[in-house]
Amino acid sequence: MSFPPTGTTADRTPREGSGYRQTARTTPARSKERVSYDRELVHSVLDEGYVCHLGYVREGAPVVLPTLYAREGERLYLHGSTGATAVLGARGDGLAVCVTVTHVDGLVLARSAFHHSVNYRSVVVHGTAHPVRDTAEKARVLDLLVDHVVPGRAADCRPADPKELAATGVLALDLAEVSVKVRAGGPNDDPEDLSLPHWAGVLPVRTVHGPPVPAGASASAPGYLTAYARA
Repeated sequence: MSFPPTGTTADRTPREGSGYRQTARTTPARSKERVSYDRELVHSVLDEGYVCHLGYVREGAPVVLPTLYAREGERLYLHGSTGATAVLGARGDGLAVCVTVTHVDGLVLARSAFHHSVNYRSVVVHGTAHPVRDTAEKARVLDLLVDHVVPGRAADCRPADPKELAATGVLALDLAEVSVKVRAGGPNDDPEDLSLPHWAGVLPVRTVHGPPVPAGASASAPGYLTAYARA
């Protein structure tokens, strides 16, 4: 099986409706009120991050690995190497995978240990990943991956040469079976615990990017780095 060329109108045209179709695999067993299939919310969570966890089965055992990713329309691209088991396993009919992206927004501290929690936004994608085989397409997607991590960087560095392209693997995964789960707000203390003398509330969590640190005799940091910010 092969994907149609990316960057086409078909790739960027949203599927019918404002959300993804709910399936058995995207229906949670707990806290169903926190799950959503809203397309814009899914995209916002994916676009804010750049590290995902890729889960698949290798020789009968589960494997979960962190890797870089980028979204283009209704497709995710996952970075790897041509010798990686996920890329090798995707040859032929593709590789069944589960990809997750999670942002932690706060530590929720309750008056009881049981009700401690985390505020988060998390996307789970099920599907079949396929390798990007065309050399020109792979080069384009690698630029997309670089620019997703640091917008503007692809045009400000040497592109991959043929040897580097041959050593790099890219998997493509369509966004079809997708859900997003969100937890926000304070602790859910039991009424009988509200009078206990313990502090309760939320400790916010955020990612901070510091000033660029040059490597050796480097040019001045470009504006896209000094003003770096995620979506």
